[in-house]
Amino acid sequence: MKRFALAGNPNCGKTTLFNSLTGSTAHVGNWPGVTVDKRDGVYKKCAEEVKIVDLPGIYSLSPYTPEEVIARNYILDEKPDCVINIVDATNLERNLYLTTQIMEIDVPMVVALNMMDAVEKQGDKIDEKELEKRLGVPVIKISALKEEGLKELMDKAYNESNKTREGVTVLEKSSLSHLIGDVKIALKGQKVSNPLFHAIKLVEQDSIEVEMHKSTVSMVEEFKNTFNDEIFGTDFEALVADARYKYISKNFAPVLSRADKTKFKMTKSDKADKVLTHKIWGIPIFLVILFGIFHLTFSENLLWLGSIFNMPSLKDLGLLTAGGDPMNFGVKLLACIYDGAIYSPGVIINNIWNDLIVGELFGLIKGGVEASGMAPWAIGLINDGIIEGIGAVLSFLPPILVLFLFFSILEDSGYMARIAFILDRMFRKFGLSGRAFLPMIMGFGCSVPAMINTRTLADEKERTATIRVIPFFSCGAKLPILTAVAGAIVARFGVGNADLITYGMYLLGIITAICSVLLMRSTSLKGETPPFIMELPAYHAPQFKNLMAHLWDKTKHFVKKAFTIIFASTVVIWVLSHFDFTWHMLEDEQINQSILAQISMLFQPIFTPLGFGSQLGQYGWVFVLAAVSGLIAKENVISTFATLAACLAAASSGIIEGLDISAEDGVDAVVAMIRVTGITIPGLLAFIAFNMTTIPCFAAVATAKAELQSSKRYHGTLVFWIVTSFAVSAMVYTIGSWWWTMFIWAAAIAVVVLCIIAYNKRQTLKQQ
Repeated sequence: MKRFALAGNPNCGKTTLFNSLTGSTAHVGNWPGVTVDKRDGVYKKCAEEVKIVDLPGIYSLSPYTPEEVIARNYILDEKPDCVINIVDATNLERNLYLTTQIMEIDVPMVVALNMMDAVEKQGDKIDEKELEKRLGVPVIKISALKEEGLKELMDKAYNESNKTREGVTVLEKSSLSHLIGDVKIALKGQKVSNPLFHAIKLVEQDSIEVEMHKSTVSMVEEFKNTFNDEIFGTDFEALVADARYKYISKNFAPVLSRADKTKFKMTKSDKADKVLTHKIWGIPIFLVILFGIFHLTFSENLLWLGSIFNMPSLKDLGLLTAGGDPMNFGVKLLACIYDGAIYSPGVIINNIWNDLIVGELFGLIKGGVEASGMAPWAIGLINDGIIEGIGAVLSFLPPILVLFLFFSILEDSGYMARIAFILDRMFRKFGLSGRAFLPMIMGFGCSVPAMINTRTLADEKERTATIRVIPFFSCGAKLPILTAVAGAIVARFGVGNADLITYGMYLLGIITAICSVLLMRSTSLKGETPPFIMELPAYHAPQFKNLMAHLWDKTKHFVKKAFTIIFASTVVIWVLSHFDFTWHMLEDEQINQSILAQISMLFQPIFTPLGFGSQLGQYGWVFVLAAVSGLIAKENVISTFATLAACLAAASSGIIEGLDISAEDGVDAVVAMIRVTGITIPGLLAFIAFNMTTIPCFAAVATAKAELQSSKRYHGTLVFWIVTSFAVSAMVYTIGSWWWTMFIWAAAIAVVVLCIIAYNKRQTLKQQ
C-alpha cells in the first residue's frame, strides 16, 4: 500500500482535506496545534488503496517545536511515496516558505492550492500552470471544505508516486550556494540520503544536523571565518531565510493577480476582529457568548417570556388529566417543548430523549425483568442497580452533545483562536503564553487529548502547569454532575436557574485554572515565557459533516463508557451496598450496615469542611462515596446516586416518600439525596466544585503520568489536585454558608500573594 503524507501550515485546511479523503473522524480544529501526532487513514479511489498520513501543522522544517520535529522525521525517515503540500492560496507567499524546504528533499511531491473558493470570491486569480512551471512540481487547485478538485489531486499524486524525484533548492543564487554545494558533495560521499536538505540544514547550523554530522560541521566553521556579510554577519540561518523570502517574492508572487492592487479592503474577519478581539471588550464578549451557550443548553425559560407575560401552563390549558399526566402523545410531545415557558433547545432535546425514548424503553425493560420470575436479589441488581445507574448517566447525553456542538462551532469557526490571542495578551506578563490556553480550551471536550496536546509547549515547566489545570476546564463527563445537582437545587429549593448555576460553576473552574497556573508560574514552576506566534484564521462557517463527526465520536465514547466502566461500577456498588462484612445479604433499609456504608463513614469526617461530611448525619456518606467513585469515571457520581436511591428510600421511610426516582432522570436521584441528608445549597455547590477540581478520571491520570514522565512532578500533580479541590470547595462552602468568611479568605490570599512577592524579590537579589 502506498503512503502519502499531508504537510502544510497550521490552518491551511490540511486536516479537513484528510477527513474528506479518508472519511475519518479525526478532530478538525481551526487553530494551530490540534494535530499533535500523525493520523492515518485510507483513500480508496485510486488504482490501489493509499494510506494517508496527516502530519502536524508547521511553518517550517526547523526543529523549534515538537510538531516540526514530527513532520520532518516522518518525511525523512519514513520516506512516504508522495508528499502532498497543502498551501493556503489566500496566503500564498507565506505558505510557499515550507514548500521550498520540502522541495529540497528527494521525495515526489504535489502542491495543493487550497481555499481557491475564497480566492475567487475575492476576485483574485492564481495562474497554477505558471506556478507549476516555476516550482517544478505539479500544482492542483482544490477546496477541501467543499471537496472540489480532490479526485484530480489524488490521481496526480498517485502518478507522481510512481516516479523518482531529486531535491532542488531556490538558494542556487544565494551567497551561500557554493558552501551548500560543497557540503552536499561531502554528505553524498558519506552516503547520506537527502544530501541537499541535510546540507542546507547543516549550513544553517540546525541543532539536529550538527549532532548527526559532527565531522562535516568544520566545513561550515571554516567558511564562517572567511565570510563577510554586512546585514546578517555569520547568522547563516537568517541569511538562508532571507534568501528564501526574496526568491519567493520575486519569482512566485507574480502568479497571483489581485482584483484591486491599489485599494486595501478590510475583510469580514478583520471587521469582526475589531470587536471580538478588542482589548477591553474581548473578554466580556466571550463571557456573554459562553453564557448564551449555557442558556441555550439548560434554560427552561428560553426567552423569559413565561416570567414576563405570565403564560399559561398545560394544566391551566386543561391538557393534563386529573393525575397530571398528558392526555395523548401530542400533548406529551408539547410538554417537552412548552409548559408555561418555551424551553431552550438543549432542554427540549433532553425532554424528548428522557420522556419519549429512554423513559419508555427502560420502563419496558424493568417491567420485563419484574415479570421474569427471577430471584428478588437479581431483580434488584438489574432494575435498581444496573438500569437505574446506567439510565441516570444516559439521561444526560443530550445536554452533553448540545454543549459539545456549541463548543465545536466556536472552535471550527475560528473564534477559539481569538480567545487564545486575547488571553496571551493579558497573561504574558505573568509567565503564561497563549499557546498554553489552546490545550486548556480542549479540556472542555476531554482532558486526555488536551493533555497530549501540551506537547506543543516548548517550555517543560509551562507544560507541567498546563497539564495540572486542564481538568479544571470541565469535560463532558463532569456535565452530568453539574446538570443533576443544579437541577436538583432548583427543584428542591426553588432558587436560581439551572443554566446560571452551571455557567457559574464553569466560570469557577476557569478562574481556578488561571489563578493556579499563575501561582505556579510565579513560584515552583517559574521560567521564561516562550514566544507565541499564531496566525488568526479567517472566520468561516463550520462544516456540517465535521460537526456531525465530532458528535458521533462523542456519542460513541459516552455510550461505550456507560456500558463498560459505569456498568461494572454500578454492579460493584450495588453488591457492596447489599452485603455486610460477613457477606450476609441485607435488606434495603439496612444499607448503613453494608460494606460500602461502613467504609465510606470512615472518610466522611474528612469532608466536613466542604459541607458534605459529618454534618449530614448517618446517610451523608453517600456524597463521599459518589465523589470517590468519580475518580474512576466522573459519570459514576450520578450513577452512584441513582443506584443507591431505592435503598435510601426504604431506609429513610417517609423522608423521601412520594418522590419518583426514575432511571431516566438523574435529577430526581440527587433530590432524594438532598432530602435524606439535609445537605445545604452551599454544600451542594462545594460538592460540584470538588468534583470539578479534584483528581480526574483514571484515563486522565494515566495520561498525565505518561506526559509528565518525571515521577516527582506526577506525584506533585496528584497532591496539587487534592489540595486545590479541598481549598476551593471549602471556600465555596464557608463563604456560601457564612458570608463574612470571605474577609478571612481574602486576608489569607493576600498573605500568600505577599509571600510570593517577597520570595521572588529574594530570589532576584540572590541572582544579582
